[in-house]
Amino acid sequence: MTNLFLKAKHWQLFLLMFGVPMFFYFIWIFVFIASLNSSGGRPEVGGMVAGMVLYAIIMLLVMFITYGWHWAVGVGLQSKIPEHLRMKTKFFRFTFFFPLIYMLIFFSFMGFSVTNMIGHENDPSLFGITFLAIVPLHLFAMFCSLYNLYFVSKTIKTVELQKELSFSDYAGEFFMIWFFFVGVWILQPKINEYVEENNETPELDVV
Repeated sequence: MTNLFLKAKHWQLFLLMFGVPMFFYFIWIFVFIASLNSSGGRPEVGGMVAGMVLYAIIMLLVMFITYGWHWAVGVGLQSKIPEHLRMKTKFFRFTFFFPLIYMLIFFSFMGFSVTNMIGHENDPSLFGITFLAIVPLHLFAMFCSLYNLYFVSKTIKTVELQKELSFSDYAGEFFMIWFFFVGVWILQPKINEYVEENNETPELDVV
């Protein structure tokens, strides 16, 4: 799986991460507008639930591609770095999986909220407690995502320069990964070149 992401072409990643999700998003918009027209301008509960399910599927697809690429680069390219410069992946593995688990919790919370509204069993206190629990998880998930950007961008630049780096050295890569719909066209061809230098890119358990 790691090699699939490392060897993928930039246009393939772009289509999977942005082209396909946007295609389904526009389909949902079309269906939603059609349902409004047929119901006199009032959104139907079934349409809202279907829209949330489709949104969840789109987000999960984007996350799978994005995080799969992060994992492939962050772990798979360590073999291209001199041993004394390799980054420890233990904390990266934790920050990699936490946002994925959080997204499952978040969508479960959203599903609970919609079910609560549909069933007219509103419990403001329970909703408030759940919301307060979600906020710190959301903030920490944001931190994990930023750390992943740091780790992956520094890995890419270390492979290129083969030396110890400061943030200014890989700031460009950091923002290109953040705005990946643009950065993929620049970063992925470089990664393809790094991989082609050696067809074997084993995952390392760097601790």
